[in-house]
Amino acid sequence: MKKEKIWIGFLTITLIILFGVCGFRSRQMEPRNVYQVYLNGEKIGLVEDRDRLLNLINEEQQDIKDTYQVDQVYPPNGFDIEEYVTYDENVISEGQIYQKIKDKGDFTVEGYVITITRPATEEEQEKVTNIYVLDDEVYKEAEHRFITTFVDESDYQAFINNNQEAIRDVGSVINHMEFEEKIVIKKAYISVKNKIFTNTDELTQYLLYGTTEPQASYIVKKGDTLSSIAETSQLNVRELLILNPKFRSENAVLSIGEKLANGIINPVLTLYEEVRSTEDVEQAFTKTTVVDPKMSRGSKKVTQAGVTGLERITQEYRIINGERSQDTNIINRTTIREAVQEITTVGPSYSYSGSGGTGNTYHTGLDWGWPTVSGYVITSGYEPRWGSFHRGLDISGTGFGSPIYAARAGTVVEVNSSCANYGYYGSNCGMSYGNYIVIQHENNYYTIYAHLRSDLAVSVGSVVDRGQVIGYMGSSGSSTGTHLHFGFAVGFPNRGGTWYNPWSLYQ
Repeated sequence: MKKEKIWIGFLTITLIILFGVCGFRSRQMEPRNVYQVYLNGEKIGLVEDRDRLLNLINEEQQDIKDTYQVDQVYPPNGFDIEEYVTYDENVISEGQIYQKIKDKGDFTVEGYVITITRPATEEEQEKVTNIYVLDDEVYKEAEHRFITTFVDESDYQAFINNNQEAIRDVGSVINHMEFEEKIVIKKAYISVKNKIFTNTDELTQYLLYGTTEPQASYIVKKGDTLSSIAETSQLNVRELLILNPKFRSENAVLSIGEKLANGIINPVLTLYEEVRSTEDVEQAFTKTTVVDPKMSRGSKKVTQAGVTGLERITQEYRIINGERSQDTNIINRTTIREAVQEITTVGPSYSYSGSGGTGNTYHTGLDWGWPTVSGYVITSGYEPRWGSFHRGLDISGTGFGSPIYAARAGTVVEVNSSCANYGYYGSNCGMSYGNYIVIQHENNYYTIYAHLRSDLAVSVGSVVDRGQVIGYMGSSGSSTGTHLHFGFAVGFPNRGGTWYNPWSLYQ
């Protein structure tokens, strides 16, 4: 009986202890609200106070606030926090969570991401560029400056306000303007490890040059003109004016010591303009020589002076980042003045010899025919183009498939007809010339006819007369539209020959 009492007492005490412990633990294991912190999908830890953590992140980033002149710094992109009801006791301090975030991610500031998507083309894949700004007005102003680098401000305002003056006699209007790229502006939290543009000047430079690195410049010296500076810089005057939009004319007055931009642009954006213009376009006069047996032997006299023709041409064409495309669509043309052929009369046994080259020109003393039908425009001259040199004339307006003529009698020494009739800018087909013909003339003179249609009318070894059809205008090789590239060289072109301005053959 005594033993039973002892066992009952022991059991009672054990139960009291058990219930006491369980009651204590049940009081300790009550559910509580905590926050699970994630970074890029990974659990970082549990924290008790969400706001205290966010305030700590903000307070600890004074350097970022000072750099970007902002009042608030935010967690990294990929940060997430979710409220939980849990019995888990593994809650850590906000300071410990902050250190983990600091070690793993980049803090962010509120701003805008501008996504610029250039569509895929035959030669390039789609290209996406992201630009980050704190204030979207910084981008909008930089975009405006980009546009007015290539388009006169007054012309741009007239276009967007739909109050362009109609063309009366000569002049131009912008029919349409757009960027090739898709541009999306979206509010976002931006990592401070990204390049964040905070001023318009720097962003404008990036849009034009594709970099924020310092660009080439030129300090004006005594005697300098925009033309001489352009030549020194391997630019044409039009390109120099693009880089320095405060000047609107080749004859602008320069100040000694003035700083001009003269780097090569590599634009992030592609601005397309569709323009309609009416202008008076010179048409070259041709030359011919006749023999007069009554004149003294070896004598020479110009008996009819050559006069350039003049046509009033209404046309539509594209301008891409300030550069006119190589093709044009002629809407109407009216002859104002017919070209007058220059006639030179010579005596018997006259020896034809030129005066040779002077600079970019070469005076052959021979008679040359024009390589296209009339009603043409020259879309690009013999001149520098963004750091390289365009060694010929781009002649357009006569239409795809219009005839191309030999400028003088000679022998065809090289052809290529392997390229598609329509190429694209940057194509290397036919050494970028596309389908082309090279003709050798007397005195080691050569002419080249490039970007032709593939159905050439001659082959290597063909002997041709001046004015004979040798091919048809196309857009093959590196081309932005239907045109003829016409070049003139002394010596075999691209094999040691020297290029000269073809226009000098008609002067």
